[in-house]
Amino acid sequence: MPPQMTSQLVDNEELHTLRRSMHRFATLQLGDTQWAEDAVQEALMGAFKNQAAYAGKAAFKTWVFAILKHKIADALRSRQRLVSTNVQMGDADEEADLGELFDHRGMWAADEHPAPWGSPTTALEDKQFWKVFELCLNGLPPQQGRAFMMREYVGLDSSEVCTELGITTTNLHVVLHRARLRLRECLENRWFIAGEATC
Repeated sequence: MPPQMTSQLVDNEELHTLRRSMHRFATLQLGDTQWAEDAVQEALMGAFKNQAAYAGKAAFKTWVFAILKHKIADALRSRQRLVSTNVQMGDADEEADLGELFDHRGMWAADEHPAPWGSPTTALEDKQFWKVFELCLNGLPPQQGRAFMMREYVGLDSSEVCTELGITTTNLHVVLHRARLRLRECLENRWFIAGEATC
């Protein structure tokens, strides 16, 4: 029988830390602190009501974030036209930064080849890696971070992400490409090349 959420499953300090992480993630995705608060509350209430379904096969945080992910997707689908983005895409500085990664043929510049990343399994299991990943994700321009998380983590279809962000499919592909490049560069600099970084 799984432990009860109100007692052994999480203590008050763990719940406070978890709630803060959930709120930060939901705010990034929804672009509004009130909507984020609603999604977090619904996810926590859902976890509380369905705690008997928690089998302990995954970490409690993973289970609750899976619930939150679905609440965010529901909120995005129901409020697609209400969220507005003020971030303009394609500014000249960003183009110049990303342009330095490639040569005139579109190939990796000599000093920009991706570094070996070692064992993906080891990195996935390393909590410190995920702290560095979160740091890198938070360093993305806001629209890139939202697009990446909506598509790759929340699992929305491209058309849903485009509607939510008010961009075309082509623009979404550019945004996701830039986000992946920036994440790759950040992870290489802060984790794979430098070794285990400290946050």
